[in-house]
Amino acid sequence: MHKFSKTALAGATLALAFSATAFAQTKMVGGAEMFPTKNIVENAANSKDHTTLVAAVKAAGLVDTLSGKGPYTVFAPTNAAFAKLPAGTVDTLVKPENKAQLTKILTCHVVAANAMSSAIGKMIKDDGGMHKVKTVGGCTITVKMNGDKLQIVDEKGQTATVTIADVGQSNGVIHVIDTVLLPAS
Repeated sequence: MHKFSKTALAGATLALAFSATAFAQTKMVGGAEMFPTKNIVENAANSKDHTTLVAAVKAAGLVDTLSGKGPYTVFAPTNAAFAKLPAGTVDTLVKPENKAQLTKILTCHVVAANAMSSAIGKMIKDDGGMHKVKTVGGCTITVKMNGDKLQIVDEKGQTATVTIADVGQSNGVIHVIDTVLLPAS
């Protein structure tokens, strides 16, 4: 029979508690754990559902920015969201000569704040059902609720739905969305 000392048992219990806490704080996105200790770019790079977004962020030269201190709220479109765009759009946008347009589109998905869905929901409620938000790209998006789903309306009137909310990052939060947000022009 193996005996454990009270100190060893307490240490093991504490280690398990910390492991459970760390596990509870991570979310799965694109088949990968999103660690709250990693930044937006580090986590997105591990998501198989965000390979197009990561390639676009690299092509736009935004890796350093989105790896920076923040805080940022990123409405992160999935590969399927990019696939909804007209054929050839993504291939055209990632060309060097279209960097300014790509940067504008991507920065219309970023807000300079750490906005969890509960805070966004409160803003929506306080504003009577819709709340306008200015993005770092200069776009104005409108957030609203559709039942229990958080939605974002872009400047073209398209609606994106948050499919995974509150993915905490070391420099902000990601909300996974099903549609690419587009600026008015």
